[in-house]
Amino acid sequence: MRKKKILAISLIVFSTITNIVAQGFTVNTDIVSSYIWRGINQGSNQPNIQPAVSYASGKFSIGATGSGNFSGSLKEFDLYATYTISPLFALTLNDYDWIFTANKSYFNYKNNETDHILEGSVSYAGIESFPLTASINTAFYGADKKADGNQAYSTYVELTYPVAVNAKVFVGASLFDSPNVYNNSQFSIINVGLKISKSIAITDKFSLPVYGIIGSNPNTKNAFFVVGITL
Repeated sequence: MRKKKILAISLIVFSTITNIVAQGFTVNTDIVSSYIWRGINQGSNQPNIQPAVSYASGKFSIGATGSGNFSGSLKEFDLYATYTISPLFALTLNDYDWIFTANKSYFNYKNNETDHILEGSVSYAGIESFPLTASINTAFYGADKKADGNQAYSTYVELTYPVAVNAKVFVGASLFDSPNVYNNSQFSIINVGLKISKSIAITDKFSLPVYGIIGSNPNTKNAFFVVGITL
């Protein structure tokens, strides 16, 4: 009888822990008409599928994101870890890889050989009376190099402000010379635009989130219009 009770208690505890852990996982994917990241066209004017998985527990979260076009000529696999300091501030470590050099291991993290770019980010969520959000993102290791082989420390700053319940404007700048990431040689505004979101009701219990982004990169004198859905 005692063994049965212990077994029953163990099963209850295991089930409870499993449910708690499972509740921390999320998965979704975006389908976008083209892939624009921080004002930079990522080498393909084709639609992209962008999956994401994450796990959150308390103030910590980790996750993976990716992107790939329908022809298979573009792919990306990124990792991140975030620590939420407070409701206003968070720190994130990003590990980007969109290069995928032929015959090079994804797990090669030697600074002068790796395709990875490690980036540290600080984000500010804004307050209700003035909901301006901001982030500063600096690459500090890996494939973000200058022509002389030294680390470029590419740094991107972005400000976002809501102009309606479902619309926000944004402006982003590359602060320094960034030949391999942002394609600028000095301080440059590289990402300006408007994002509008809407939820389309499909059934009584399911709605499809869609969004549109109209923007430009003043540094490269390019404009873009992206439409996306989230599943």
